[in-house]
Amino acid sequence: MNKDIIKQAMQELGIDELTPLQQKTINLAIDKRDLIVLSPTGSGKTLAYLLPLLLNLKENKPKKISTLILVPSRELAQQVNRVFSSLKSGFNSVCAYGGHSIQEEKNSLLTGSPHVLVGTPGRILDHMNRGNVDVSDIELLIIDEFDKSLELGFHEDMAEIIHLLPALKRRFLLSATDAKEIPQFTGVGRVARLDFLDEKDELASRIQLMQVHSPGKDKLETLLKLLCTIGAESSIVFCNHRESVDRIHQYLEKNKIASVPFHGGLEQDMRESGLFKFSNGSAYTLIATDLAARGLDIPEVEHVIHYHLPLNEEAFTHRNGRTARWQAEGTSYVILHEEEILPEFIKEEVPTYEFQQSIPAPAESEWVTLYVGKGKKDKVNVIDIVGFMHKTGRLTKGDVGKIMVKDHFSYVAVQRKKVKQLLQLIRNEKIKGMKTIFQEAY
Repeated sequence: MNKDIIKQAMQELGIDELTPLQQKTINLAIDKRDLIVLSPTGSGKTLAYLLPLLLNLKENKPKKISTLILVPSRELAQQVNRVFSSLKSGFNSVCAYGGHSIQEEKNSLLTGSPHVLVGTPGRILDHMNRGNVDVSDIELLIIDEFDKSLELGFHEDMAEIIHLLPALKRRFLLSATDAKEIPQFTGVGRVARLDFLDEKDELASRIQLMQVHSPGKDKLETLLKLLCTIGAESSIVFCNHRESVDRIHQYLEKNKIASVPFHGGLEQDMRESGLFKFSNGSAYTLIATDLAARGLDIPEVEHVIHYHLPLNEEAFTHRNGRTARWQAEGTSYVILHEEEILPEFIKEEVPTYEFQQSIPAPAESEWVTLYVGKGKKDKVNVIDIVGFMHKTGRLTKGDVGKIMVKDHFSYVAVQRKKVKQLLQLIRNEKIKGMKTIFQEAY
């Protein structure tokens, strides 16, 4: 088995060594059986199936789409597609999900010569029913977060998709929690199974669990004190309801805590911009429903805060899995009001977090995210933006942070201390000969 393509991909990602999960999955790539992989969140599952996929693509050299990757959320679809693109394998992919332009996806499917299709079940089925995608050569189906993807809400779409794949030969199913049963319509047959869920104990050992007592049922003041005490470190605050996310976001913004909301009721652009602000350090706090408990790869999250008690142990595990990723350490706080107690599934002794008498002022973020009104469709790329910021905006290398280029606009993180001067310098300037909008992202 020629693994040169694996070595090249590792070099592109700056990885020196594979995890045991990734290595064992690659070793099974020459097997013809279906594969079920169970492994804790943050253990590198995405690469565990993308690297063997490269071997399959190189060996078969497909001319059409040969692999379909199904995921339960838009954010996970985007993440998987980004990682695949970053491998620079020479094979193309298309990402399809709700909230994105279906016409642009159609154009990419029909003219982009993709080898891999990544997407959410509803949008993929929509393209199949419209005749936008040729699925006749798809031999490999990968279902990421299969316990979520195969829940009842997805059953009908998933069953129809699989029924419409005439050449399907092999299936990879991956998750951080085991499903009670795998539906018959998946067609899973002879199975090789890799179970790394015992590593959850090792993950738990890297997370310090604390309980925080709120004097009243409304926990807003307690949360504010906790975030002020945490300071300039990244935190995800988990809630059970969208309305709570919005309410907490408004309260924190009013009290000078830079935060972003994240839940399924928000427009896709707002969800993407919020995640970008959080990942680039423009906001230290992400307030979210359990939608953020899966599929988000933000390695530097230092704190998880359970504003509302999780509904079950599985939700608790997935929430906590947002911190202590890739061998890092993290802290998980459970805020309890006077009538609440810790859930029975938390067996360990949990120390109580004691506030200092003097609570610090809210920490101001080091970065600010700017909106640039041009993107990929305008032939603007990351190098163009960096060059413009350096030459016209007179910024140095350390003044420009993460950049995200979308189809019709872009975001760029800039050092807060340089933003005012930068906006004055670039106000009426052109990027690649085009006038556009430069402003702080909202």
